Amino acid sequence: MTRPRRAPTAAEPLRLRIQGVGGRGDGIAEADGRRLYVPFTVPGDIVTARPGAPRGDGRVADLLVVETPGPDRVPPSCRHFGLCGGCAFQHWASGAVADWKRDRVRAALTRRGLDVTPRPTVEIAPGSRRRATLAIAGTGRRAIVGFNRRGSAHLVDLIECPLLDPALVALVASLRDLIGRLESPPRRGDARTTLCDDGVDLLLVWPDAPGRADRERLAAFAGDARLVRLAWAASQDAPAEPLAILGPARVRFGDLPLDLPPGAFLQPSADGESRLRALVADSLGDAARIADLFAGCGTFSLPLSRAARVHAVESDAVAMAALAAAAGSAGLGGRLTVEARDLERRPLAGRELARFDAALFDPPRAGASAQAAALAADGPPTVVAVSCHPPTFARDARLLIDGGYRLQTVTPVDQFPWTPHVEVVARFERPKRAGVKIHKNNVL
Repeated sequence: MTRPRRAPTAAEPLRLRIQGVGGRGDGIAEADGRRLYVPFTVPGDIVTARPGAPRGDGRVADLLVVETPGPDRVPPSCRHFGLCGGCAFQHWASGAVADWKRDRVRAALTRRGLDVTPRPTVEIAPGSRRRATLAIAGTGRRAIVGFNRRGSAHLVDLIECPLLDPALVALVASLRDLIGRLESPPRRGDARTTLCDDGVDLLLVWPDAPGRADRERLAAFAGDARLVRLAWAASQDAPAEPLAILGPARVRFGDLPLDLPPGAFLQPSADGESRLRALVADSLGDAARIADLFAGCGTFSLPLSRAARVHAVESDAVAMAALAAAAGSAGLGGRLTVEARDLERRPLAGRELARFDAALFDPPRAGASAQAAALAADGPPTVVAVSCHPPTFARDARLLIDGGYRLQTVTPVDQFPWTPHVEVVARFERPKRAGVKIHKNNVL
């Protein structure tokens, strides 16, 4: 009589072949009919791993050793890789990652019943990221500045980061020294760094306002580090208080300058922003009247207003004021109008959309379900979507298509090297005959 095979316990290592990569960036293997997620592995790896805690339809497994590397495994670029929670893919060849991200976009659309083949992924090189939120922990005269460890609230004290622009990496050591010299260092806080045209803009976020002596130290630090601005805020949503202004915190969208509010959103890299802007402009074609929804500070609105009339809408009133000021300085006030408005609660709809030839929307990760539904009902002939989250993009695309649009192009943009995240730019067209509804599977 043959005894039934005993299922391995969580403590017993298993020899596994990695078959694919899941949505969180972990390698996938099968053992005894169950799925295992093994971080820091690539397809084709043969590894030894120890099964651990349940996750979704399987278990997480700790990688113990790579016995035989897969064909696309490469040496990591950073000493912190594997400990730092920032990167997932430094061990995987960039071309393979680009293909995986394209497949991830396709899979998200397929789950919504859309048979679409995205264009090849536009790759953005690491070492170009111009904004980052660094975590701070002050403990007596010892400070830690870095990123959270993988799956932990503890921090990695950052020594290097090949993902960031070198100007941001160079700030870390001096910022660590500064925090250690404060009379009242924060137990935990954030340093939101943004590389502007003429230097770094730094927003410090922690609950307790700096005292007089610490304000003097912070202002002196801003000068020594050649920052363009240093500000403090009590929380991520609290207004920022400037502590030192040494120059304009200015960025250019295309060739048009804008003075960036403290902590304002900016695309992760200048190259990525330029690629997105080119894709958006090409998708909008010769539209003369454009609604830019979820416009931020005007990444797209400001350059588009050189050739078209643009109405920019964004919930952040400070961002809209900055955009209006930039448009006025550039002599574009008559071509670019702004509106502070919560588009999830009150989307542009009905007659408000009738005056536009095209609409562009670039929402946060949660997507734009309310605005997409309004566009599906009454939108202009052309809609361009920009998204940093394929699942919510696919949901919004489904709404537009069910409302009569056809999906013409989908282009993934790898704005986030070495992570599972990917940006998408898509173009939708509505057939010219008004009122015609398109069958839900009629997708180009």
